[in-house]
Amino acid sequence: MRKGQDQPGGRRGPAAQLRRRLGRADLRAVPESRRALRELLRHWGRPGRSEIAELLTSELVTNALVHTDREAVLTATVGPRRLRVEVRDFVAREPRPCVPGAGDGTHGRGLVLLESLADQWGVRPHAVGKAVWFELGADAA
Repeated sequence: MRKGQDQPGGRRGPAAQLRRRLGRADLRAVPESRRALRELLRHWGRPGRSEIAELLTSELVTNALVHTDREAVLTATVGPRRLRVEVRDFVAREPRPCVPGAGDGTHGRGLVLLESLADQWGVRPHAVGKAVWFELGADAA
């Protein structure tokens, strides 16, 4: 299920960071997280990269809040060449990809989007819970 290495790669120079605690089952955190990330990435990357980052971030935040019914923590670290976004929750159960059905609306697409749009992604276990992360390069097409 893992794509790439579980290491932030390609960072050079100073990095900026966004860190947010997401309230239990508070889905208002999804658009708020997108807005905060958009601000962080205002001058980063090629056209379209920040939009992909926003989409993938909203998927991770939504999954953490809906599927765990607990709080979560969003961390985004951006450097000149690479962005890493991580959403940590406090449930050990790893996410499982599923094939979205025609009648599912928007459900079941988060990990499929990660697999197809992120340069790297994975799941990192913690003593309590896990972190699902992805990375995007600033210059990827």
